[in-house]
Amino acid sequence: MKFDELNINKIIIEKIKEIGFKEMTSIQEKCLPEIIQGRDVVGQAETGSGKTIAFCLPILDKIKRNKRIQALVITPTRELCIQVSDVFHDFGYNLGVKTTSIYGGVGIEPQIEKISTSDIVVSTPGRLLDHIRRGTINLGSIDFLVIDEIDKMLDMGFIDDVEKIIRKTPKSRQTLMFSATILNGIDKLMHKHLNNPLIITTKNYVDKSKLKQEYYDIYNQKNKFSLLLHLLKNNKSGLSIVFCGTRSEAEAVSINLKKHKINASAIHGGMTQKKRLQSLNSLKNEKTDVLVATDVAARGLDIQNVTHIYHYDVPKTSIDYIHRIGRTARAGATGKTITLLTGPDHDNFRRVQSNDEIEIKKVNYPDFEKVSFHRKKKYGKKSNRYY
Repeated sequence: MKFDELNINKIIIEKIKEIGFKEMTSIQEKCLPEIIQGRDVVGQAETGSGKTIAFCLPILDKIKRNKRIQALVITPTRELCIQVSDVFHDFGYNLGVKTTSIYGGVGIEPQIEKISTSDIVVSTPGRLLDHIRRGTINLGSIDFLVIDEIDKMLDMGFIDDVEKIIRKTPKSRQTLMFSATILNGIDKLMHKHLNNPLIITTKNYVDKSKLKQEYYDIYNQKNKFSLLLHLLKNNKSGLSIVFCGTRSEAEAVSINLKKHKINASAIHGGMTQKKRLQSLNSLKNEKTDVLVATDVAARGLDIQNVTHIYHYDVPKTSIDYIHRIGRTARAGATGKTITLLTGPDHDNFRRVQSNDEIEIKKVNYPDFEKVSFHRKKKYGKKSNRYY
C-alpha cells in the first residue's frame, strides 16, 4: 500500500513525498487505516519497522490547533523521546502543530513554558509525573494516548508510573500501544486500559539473506579488546555500533578506541543528556564512525547507515540480541553482526542461540596485534592490562 492512498491531510502526504517515502512497511500498512478509523490498536513489530510513522501520521491528521494538549506519547528513554518528538515536529511543522518533548536531566522551567502552548507532548514517565505533581500539565482533555516501546517500559520497571499517568487521562481517549514483543505484563495493561483493541503483529525474524551473523570464540579474555580494535580498523564501510554490558565498560572501550585512533563516541545512562545527544548526533552526521553503547541505544533509535554491530558483551537474551542487530540490515540493505565470545559470556550466548531464528556462524579469528587496555581504577590510578 502506498502512502498517497491514505485519506489524510494533503499537507502530510506532500511531506511524505518530500522525504521520499513511497511504500508502507508491514506495520504501517496494517496499523494506519485502523488508527485513522479511531480504533484502539496494539502494534507489535521488530525494531526499525517504522512504528513511529504508524501512529504519528493519523494523530497529526486529527489535531486541531486550539492551545490544549490533544495527544500524549510516553517513551521509556530520553533519546527515544527526542526522536519521536522530532518526527512529530517534522511532519507537523507545515500544519502549525506544536510538539514538546519533556524528560529528565535538563531544566524543568523551559518545559513548563512550552507545555502551555503545545498540541502534542512526548515524555518519559518520570518527568511527566513530576509535571503532574507540580500541576504544570493537564492531561484531562487529551484525545490520543500512545505508549511506545511498552515492553521496554516493563523491563525498566515503569509500568506503575504508566498506570498513574493513564489514570490522569480521559477514558474517551483513543489509546495506542507499540512494542517489539508482547509480554504477559503488557497483555494485562492492554485489557485493562484499551477499548476492544485490535492486536496487529508482524513476523519478528532475522533476514538471513541480508544479515551475516558471526562469532569469535576468544580463548584468552585478554585479547578481546585487541580483536575488536583489529576488526574496526579493517572495517572500511559504513557506521558501527559496539554494545557493552555496563556503563563503565562502554566508557572504557570508547576511551581506549580513541587512543588507538578510532573515531569513536560513547552513549550510556551515566552521561548527561547533552553528551548523549552529542554522541548520537555525531554518529548520525557521520562525524564519528563508531558508537560504543549500552542497550539504551538498542531500542527505537533511528540511526541510518549502520553496517556493523559488535557485541563486545553478549546480551542476556535472544530478544535483546534481536533488538541490537535491528540497528543494521534495514530497508533492504545488508549488514553484519559480530559477537566477541569469552568465558563469562557463554551462559548468555547459549540463551541467545536457543532462538531457532538465530544462526550465528563461528569463524576463526585472524592474526592481530595485542595492545594494552587502560582501565581506570579507584583514586584515579590506571592499570595496563590486555583484554
